[in-house]
Amino acid sequence: MKSGHEDAIKKFLIDLGEDPEREGLLKTPKRFLESFAELTSGYKDNIDEILNNAFFEESYSEMVVVRDIEFYSLCEHHLLPFYGRCHVGYLPNKKIIGLSKIPRIVDVFARRLQVQERLTNQIGETLLKSLSALGVGVVMEATHLCMTMRGVQKQNSFATTSYMNGVFLEAKTRQEFLSIIHNRSSIRG
Repeated sequence: MKSGHEDAIKKFLIDLGEDPEREGLLKTPKRFLESFAELTSGYKDNIDEILNNAFFEESYSEMVVVRDIEFYSLCEHHLLPFYGRCHVGYLPNKKIIGLSKIPRIVDVFARRLQVQERLTNQIGETLLKSLSALGVGVVMEATHLCMTMRGVQKQNSFATTSYMNGVFLEAKTRQEFLSIIHNRSSIRG
């Protein structure tokens, strides 16, 4: 990180009424910049490189679901975190993807300045396009610190967004997907 950025963080600390030269804050500008570089690393990631041709021809014709994918992102309006769980399902069209790639897709888009609605769509559209799936469903549930620790300060609130495409727009398929992601009596208990 450039020292000019560190100087800007020092000025910010001074504007807050802090002394950036006190022991506890001496390394804060550098730490802050390193932290934000990590939290926004999705801008540097290339989705095609991450997918890395991890597609496999397969005649599997039932729904594939990966649920409870933890994610952390930053609200683009306040630069405060929002975090939660993402559930992703798709109906293959003679092609499947390596399961570990689905959480990686979530992370690429979550590690950018975001709104939850766009994040949900980006995950769904990426899977739909890369798999040519018969349908994709994404549901995200998140707590937004911009709502819980500032503004309205509703500590127990969370937001749910969804993306449904293809056969997931049909009531029966949508219901199956929602039933799978909300069934907490799975193997994990």
